[in-house]
Amino acid sequence: MNRAMRAALKAMTALNPDVEKSYKAERRVELLMARLRGMPTDYEMWDRKITCGNHHVPVRIFQPRGVGPFPLLLFFHGGGWVTGGIENYTGVCADLAKATGHVVASVDYRLAPEFRFPSAPEDCYAAAKEFFAGRILPVDPEKITLIGDSAGGNLAAVVSLMARDRGEFLPRRQILMYPAVFNDHGDGSPFPSVRENGTEYLLTSKRIQSFMKLYSSSKKDFSNPYFAPLLANDLSNQPRTLIITAEFCPLRDEGEFYGKKLRDAGNDVEIYRMKDALHAFLMLPPRFIHVKRAYQVINRFLSGGTSCHESDQKMDQTGQCR
Repeated sequence: MNRAMRAALKAMTALNPDVEKSYKAERRVELLMARLRGMPTDYEMWDRKITCGNHHVPVRIFQPRGVGPFPLLLFFHGGGWVTGGIENYTGVCADLAKATGHVVASVDYRLAPEFRFPSAPEDCYAAAKEFFAGRILPVDPEKITLIGDSAGGNLAAVVSLMARDRGEFLPRRQILMYPAVFNDHGDGSPFPSVRENGTEYLLTSKRIQSFMKLYSSSKKDFSNPYFAPLLANDLSNQPRTLIITAEFCPLRDEGEFYGKKLRDAGNDVEIYRMKDALHAFLMLPPRFIHVKRAYQVINRFLSGGTSCHESDQKMDQTGQCR
């Protein structure tokens, strides 16, 4: 990343609003931008609602062209548990369906601060339970993969922990894109990327802390592994896992450390650091190199192969591919 790009990112980051005051406006902007982009026209797409307690969880389903049955990616969107939704992630999910040859089901879980922790993970768990039970689509449970980006990566990891603990179903694979898995993103964080990347690369450590403040119901949540999966004492019996981090993301180190802890607990884990990438790069159009590379890595993982190019193996000491 050259000096001009760094300077531009620093200037843009300085304009970040206070999310505790601006989250409603940010949601409106996201919805407007989604409507301006329009709906994809080359996918079969439909909406369903899943019952969770006394409310319904909307799910948008994207099916690629071709003859099924297709495997399924159960997608949990990012946005700090406060913004985001199936509308502004429609393009991402449609592109993901096309790139992977999977059906993608995007879960519109309830957002904070109107619905604080544990509303989001309970909604995501309820949706996953219905898909694994075959009540939404005729898909083999062995061919369902949990996937999420940022806060959605947190939720995918949490659903995997909840599934093991509750014993109602067990995901076989999960893909965590630059996930938020820890509870401290201030000066006391043990992860250098919070300080190295937390002020000048669009997503700031301050903004992450504000999201978590809006998401939490009480201070006790910060010690709950369903809030911050890295705190879990037991990470055994977890799905085969792919973790993709971004080089200039404040969440980079905690995501990679979570992968190492999963591996130490006996799980099959691949960790891939996207060189020169920023947080939320999956939101970019698929022509961008980081998105193309992410699709390649994801497809190799889904096919059962290694996520690393042979040439990338030489980069192990630099952290790009493990």
